[in-house]
Amino acid sequence: MEMLIMSGRERKRLVLMAEVKKGSMSVAEAGRVMGVSYRQAKRIWQRFRQSGDGGLVHRRRGKPGPRRKAAGFRDRVLARFGERYADFGPTFAAEKLAEEGMILNHETLRRWLVEAGLWRVGRKRHKHRAWRERKECFGQMVQLDGSHHDWFEGRGPKAVLMVMIDDATNVTAARFAEEETTEASYDVFEGWVRQYGLPASLYVDRDSIYRCERLANVEEQIAGKEPQTQFGRAMEQLGVELILANSPQAKGRVERRNGLLQDRLVKELRLAGISDIQAANAFLVKTFLPRLNTKFHVAPRSAVDAHHRCELNLKEVLCWEETRVVARDWTVAWNARWFQIEAEHERLSLVGRKMTVRELRDGSLQLLSEGRKLRWKELPVRPQRPKAEPSRVGRTKAAKPPQAHPWRQDGVAYSQRFWRAERKRGADAKRANPQAAAASGQPPLRSGLPTAAAA
Repeated sequence: MEMLIMSGRERKRLVLMAEVKKGSMSVAEAGRVMGVSYRQAKRIWQRFRQSGDGGLVHRRRGKPGPRRKAAGFRDRVLARFGERYADFGPTFAAEKLAEEGMILNHETLRRWLVEAGLWRVGRKRHKHRAWRERKECFGQMVQLDGSHHDWFEGRGPKAVLMVMIDDATNVTAARFAEEETTEASYDVFEGWVRQYGLPASLYVDRDSIYRCERLANVEEQIAGKEPQTQFGRAMEQLGVELILANSPQAKGRVERRNGLLQDRLVKELRLAGISDIQAANAFLVKTFLPRLNTKFHVAPRSAVDAHHRCELNLKEVLCWEETRVVARDWTVAWNARWFQIEAEHERLSLVGRKMTVRELRDGSLQLLSEGRKLRWKELPVRPQRPKAEPSRVGRTKAAKPPQAHPWRQDGVAYSQRFWRAERKRGADAKRANPQAAAASGQPPLRSGLPTAAAA
């Protein structure tokens, strides 16, 4: 006999119908308790009288639903999943199957995969974190991070994906680079600025690209400034606030976007047959990022755009700058290279003064004095400078006076040679007659001889 499985509502109706059968309750009263009309209550009572408990069970229970997919369709979907999308998640796989004409809900696909043993449900445990509300405006805060992953699955060189995501809207920009360097951060940031403008703040981790580890020098201490990296100096010039996160969870928005890209972008690159950085960057700009930003875009709470226009030359700000001192021959040394400043800048009196050597990302150089660009030429070899004269500052050796000097004459003064002889004579006399030197009760003379009374 088939076992009946009743829902909670059906069990309540069973109790009420039993009371009606005993005569302790009328059909109308049971209908009011069940929350149905009198006509529906009579139908329920009629089915209970004819079929007993089974008459209260829903007639469609145990039968296939009207929207159920055909068995052949399910087999084709599972076969295609194992053939092409074996490592795809159910949501992403459902999107890709829909592009091939196999349209089904991602939860249906997840259930099929679990039943077929192709997908395992796992629960992750997380530490407690305080939730932070999204920023209100687009461009109010943008998060930046480098994602290290085997993006080409061994088909191409190692690469890192520099990712930027707006905190308010999830708008994402990304660019592949060989390594996570200052230049890679400059490149992805320049792409964002040229497309949207300068953000109000930039949220980054504590990598050495963004955080300077050295101690502040004397000039920085006097000015009350913290030491900066090249990236931090560039952000200060552009007026972008640089915020350093204390943990990866603090910038969770870009970390979660990294996880999504490591899942979806890797598979998209595989399907497109891309295995080099240049082609991958072109694929990002033309195909992947537009679809990603359309699918995961979030409407901001405020319609105000917090980006501001960049008035400076980005090429000359997103660069490397170092301070050097101009030598007496109007040359500047930098990275084992020597530059001769042209004579047309003679009126600036640059000798001994500090100036800035600026290296752009294309390798070109600029020499600047107080923001003014100087004309210069590079020297093929290191300039030969004359040896500096010995410094006379400090202790100097005393000049020896000649023999005819008045201080060498007896009765006026005595030389060191005289006093050395006198001290030797006094020491000899003290060793010969020590009692006489002690009997005088007076200190010995400079020569070491006893006093006149003792003698």
